[in-house]
Amino acid sequence: MHCDILIRNCSLLTPEYDVRESVSVAIDGSYIAFIGNAGEAEEQYTPRETLDGRGKLLMPGFVDAHTHTCQQLLRGRLADEYPMIWTRFLVPFESTLTPDDVYWSAKLACLEMIRSGTTSFADSGGVHMHRAADAVIESGMRAAIARSTMDMGGEICSAMKESAEDAIARTEELYRNYHGAGDGRVEIWFALRQVMTCSPELVRRTAEKAAEYSTGIHAHLCEHRDEVRFCLERYRKRPAEFLDEMGALGPNLLTAHNVVLSEHDITLLAERQVKAVHCPRANVTNHGFPKTPRMLEAGVSIGLGCDGSGNTNSNLFDEMKTLRSATIAYWGLPVFDPVVLRCSELLKMATAGGSAAMGHSALTGTVETGKKADLILLNLEQPHLFPTQNIVSTVVESADGHDVTDSIIDGKIVMKDREVLTMDARETLTECARRMKEIVSRAGYDS
Repeated sequence: MHCDILIRNCSLLTPEYDVRESVSVAIDGSYIAFIGNAGEAEEQYTPRETLDGRGKLLMPGFVDAHTHTCQQLLRGRLADEYPMIWTRFLVPFESTLTPDDVYWSAKLACLEMIRSGTTSFADSGGVHMHRAADAVIESGMRAAIARSTMDMGGEICSAMKESAEDAIARTEELYRNYHGAGDGRVEIWFALRQVMTCSPELVRRTAEKAAEYSTGIHAHLCEHRDEVRFCLERYRKRPAEFLDEMGALGPNLLTAHNVVLSEHDITLLAERQVKAVHCPRANVTNHGFPKTPRMLEAGVSIGLGCDGSGNTNSNLFDEMKTLRSATIAYWGLPVFDPVVLRCSELLKMATAGGSAAMGHSALTGTVETGKKADLILLNLEQPHLFPTQNIVSTVVESADGHDVTDSIIDGKIVMKDREVLTMDARETLTECARRMKEIVSRAGYDS
């Protein structure tokens, strides 16, 4: 039999987060066709292309379940700044972006994600998201893309606000033009920037339209105390309760951050099967420590996101390390629980958890026959990784995005031996450097 790609003699991360040695995997079309002991696939399949897996770990590609690709050219601007970051930097920045700025920013984001092991992402939205979709199609990545929608808020400039009717209509237009593009790799979702900038009408209509189109909703939720205070003062309800009243809480809702959740909030999210996403570096440096152990105990599905590269980078290996250390320090040590968040659970968040957040559990998130071939190979034969008594623990504690050698998305090799094959890296870097200077000048703050 013929297949498109044969990965020979690798180690394999199983769906149970164990490691199976000496495995070969055949990929045909966009799906995993065969997984067997080294030699078995070679006997059965004649490949169009072969990847050598010796000394490498084959695992699911990471899923960045909350990011802002349009903020890529904010890099280095937000650290060591006093509040309010939102009004002083983010609003002026996003409101002055041109469609081509968004395109090149998204290309740079895709380049960074591919090179650090991410194969798919959920973008919570910004301006001119049709150009972000164009960049995703070219990159070969998988993405759920939304438009940032806001219809109220005194601190939000008119360029970033629109009526609820216009917000819905423009997302519907984006859906018609791009949903299913890139051989199905691009999905269009609805979005709610946050409850402080979205009216009850917008929230209610967004929930109704997402159900009508059978697509997702991407929202920020309980990111900080001001959001909770706003809801209590205006609606006499906490944010999760308010969204539930509006009909927005459900399995198709992805909520980012989830830091200041009450016990009732957690129960409500679990009951409604909402998909939660933590952004560890953004959370612990700005908002606080999420109740991750309690959320897991309640049965809430959790993924990980980098929250864009404005103040960090798009490397989910770093997010795993941060969440592990922060959770142990804040929730584990005070009660003498060193395993309050296990390495296998963190790896699950970065892969299957993110896949669930995007509604792709049946397609991606684990390496199994019949699933989409969204896979990465990690070079284990390096001094900081080899030898090891536990590969899973070592990957979480010590591996980095630079250890990813190869990336396969939808059955196509998009990076081989650290070279991204779907875009010109030098061109992207050069053009983005030029555009950053122009954006800073237009936004009106010093570089």
